[in-house]
Amino acid sequence: MKSGTEISEILNAYDLTRSVWAAADLVGCHPRTVQRYVRLRDAGGNLVGRERPGRLIDPFLEKVEEKVEASRGKIRADIVHETLVAMGFTGTERTTRRTVAEAKKAYKVGRRRVYRPWISSLN
Repeated sequence: MKSGTEISEILNAYDLTRSVWAAADLVGCHPRTVQRYVRLRDAGGNLVGRERPGRLIDPFLEKVEEKVEASRGKIRADIVHETLVAMGFTGTERTTRRTVAEAKKAYKVGRRRVYRPWISSLN
């Protein structure tokens, strides 16, 4: 994956030459790389980072987070999986376990206890 400056150099070289091969020669990369970034730019796509493809469990994420929140992070993934299957989820239990683990981690991060140093008063 190219950095933002490398991508802008590739696109500037292409705009200057209007040739994939000449731009690749100027920048020092493969012509297919230039072609890919030019196509992405023309299509209005994300040049810097790739978008995560949609997952099968994405429509059910709100329910998973709701269950984790209601149980204060104590619910097991197999219980959540049973609920999701009843709602029409067709994925595997492993997918549910990963998603529940992510939701529990996010829940715990938001509720960490802050420990402050004990300072005795010496008056």
